[in-house]
Amino acid sequence: MFPTHRPRRLRSHPQLRRMVRENIVTTNDLIYPLFAVPGIGIANEVKSMPGVYQLSVDKIVEEAKQVYDLGIPAIILFGIPESKDTEATGAWHDCGIVQKAATAVKEAVPDLIVIADTCLCEYTSHGHCGYLQVGDLTGRVLNDPTLELLKKTAVSQVKAGADIIAPSGMMDGFVQAIRSGLDEAGYENIPILAYSAKYASAYYGPFRDAADGAPQFGDRSTYQMDPGNGQEAIKEIELDIAEGADMLMVKPALAYMDIIWRVKQATNLPVAAYNVSGEYSMVKAAALNGWISEEKVVMETLTSFKRAGADLILTYHAKDAARWLKNA
Repeated sequence: MFPTHRPRRLRSHPQLRRMVRENIVTTNDLIYPLFAVPGIGIANEVKSMPGVYQLSVDKIVEEAKQVYDLGIPAIILFGIPESKDTEATGAWHDCGIVQKAATAVKEAVPDLIVIADTCLCEYTSHGHCGYLQVGDLTGRVLNDPTLELLKKTAVSQVKAGADIIAPSGMMDGFVQAIRSGLDEAGYENIPILAYSAKYASAYYGPFRDAADGAPQFGDRSTYQMDPGNGQEAIKEIELDIAEGADMLMVKPALAYMDIIWRVKQATNLPVAAYNVSGEYSMVKAAALNGWISEEKVVMETLTSFKRAGADLILTYHAKDAARWLKNA
């Protein structure tokens, strides 16, 4: 029989397609990651991430101004310290690189939201996200002693100007520990964006070049989640919510859109998706070889994160996406 319904009617004109579009990406959705290094006038391109740079604080400020002018509401700061030790001193010291960058950005662009990645792997000499048992070469982090380091780090970052704390080490109880540390220090109004479902993923490779944070031995599978697990993500987000998380993150994003969807269905909190370095670099490599349209693939991918349920997207494509949206 002749079809009663003709869905193609609503696809017949560009403006009509625009009117009935279910999910759209705007600059409000975007968060731009930045990598801070010591020095002045430094802009070292990360070879495995074309267009991404390690930047000195003065260059971070220049970049932050560009981000704000493009309408992107927030950045997230990662730091590469001058030296590393087993105490992760560079993470929590008042003169740490993220602390310096946060202060400088808030002075220069006060309305830009500064998120601080609150982890320890970039600052430890062994490259793991906390204290290790002496002589242990497996990468099993000592959970509870590490919580004290994370509390110190979070308080120091907020004191320096960070607006949001984003703990990413996947330690048990890390949200509660940081929440209590912030509250005790008088920062009860600072939100926590918890990396609640962070997987032990092969997609992080280029990030470890950018942040100089690869583990010196072992891997992070004893604290980050197994890629085969989905229900465990719901358990993790429920724990983080109970401990006081204000927002939740799924990382990576592209291969974990089912997890984004499940997390969004399980909570009414904002959900962030981290479009990680490996995802970025694959698109860049294909675009540089002329195999794909970078703009179309990036915007389709970002839209798919929104369709899966993401409210916020951390992405190295943020500046390009903002420009494309402005010219659309």
